[in-house]
Amino acid sequence: MPEPTSASVSPAVTATPAAGVAHLAELAAVTRSGLVESRHFGSLVAVDPSGATLLELGTPDAVVLPRSTVKPLQALACLTAGAPLAGPELAIAAGSHTGEDEHVRVVRAILERAGLDESALGCPVDRPEDEATFERLVRAGEPRTRIRMNCSGKHAAMLLACAVNGWSTHDYLDVAHPLQQHVRATMAGLTGVPVEHDAIDGCGAPLFGTSVRGIAQAFRALVQAEPSSPAGQVAAAMREHPFYVGGSGHQNSTLMETVPGALAKGGAEGVIGVAAADGTAVSMKIVDGSPRATTVLALRVLETFGVDIAGAGALTSVAILGGGVPVGAITVGDDLSRALGATA
Repeated sequence: MPEPTSASVSPAVTATPAAGVAHLAELAAVTRSGLVESRHFGSLVAVDPSGATLLELGTPDAVVLPRSTVKPLQALACLTAGAPLAGPELAIAAGSHTGEDEHVRVVRAILERAGLDESALGCPVDRPEDEATFERLVRAGEPRTRIRMNCSGKHAAMLLACAVNGWSTHDYLDVAHPLQQHVRATMAGLTGVPVEHDAIDGCGAPLFGTSVRGIAQAFRALVQAEPSSPAGQVAAAMREHPFYVGGSGHQNSTLMETVPGALAKGGAEGVIGVAAADGTAVSMKIVDGSPRATTVLALRVLETFGVDIAGAGALTSVAILGGGVPVGAITVGDDLSRALGATA
């Protein structure tokens, strides 16, 4: 595993936080029919391939809960703990799948190799996020299940890691469990940020606090890792099998399909990490928890620093609808716009 590189802030471009939201920056604005209807504030960091800071806004070193954005690091921990994961299985361990039938097939295969079935999963029952699949299951009268929950791939990988080590599986979500302690150490190592806050994620798994800067550094390290290394294997699986990281039409999947060599993983509550093939990386946390602007903003920042996003197409804009037709858009917020302009 590559050693994290400490970021140098000397070349960073900074901006004064917008009035009214202390210490945070306006990252996006939502316009409807010519009026700014909403604004999204938060923190953002971009780093270059060496790990030096290109841009920072808000409070990038404050503790944040990274949610599913750090699933690639949790998958890495499972891999380095000995779980025999590769290809789609490793990608789904690092992803938040949409519950389609192919996703369920792969998760079941992981569980079978652990000698377990769906009843071992510690995530809650849920509906599939894929609308077509959900509607089909409703018509068929099928109930919500654990395996359709978008985190079931991660949970199956954790169970497999426990099985190969002879660790208990009934309490694999306990923060003191050997696997979770290994996840904690893996996160701290790759982000370069000591874990100072423990939480419980929506899926029931331990969630370790980090920082926006730490997320950017981790994604940079993943894409730059030696291909044969565990970190390189995680990055390769995600980029080669993006469908298993998200699903049909999922923004993370589409970004990796359309921006060659990119690595992308979003999480709940407005968190995202994206790295280009050369290691240029961006991460952010939207403080109101909305993820609707994060992909657009990440692509805009990467483009400013020379990443070719021409293939990303529709991901580079988000329309605001009225009566089913566009009447506005999500645009770059004032603070981020000024900061990006200062790099020209």
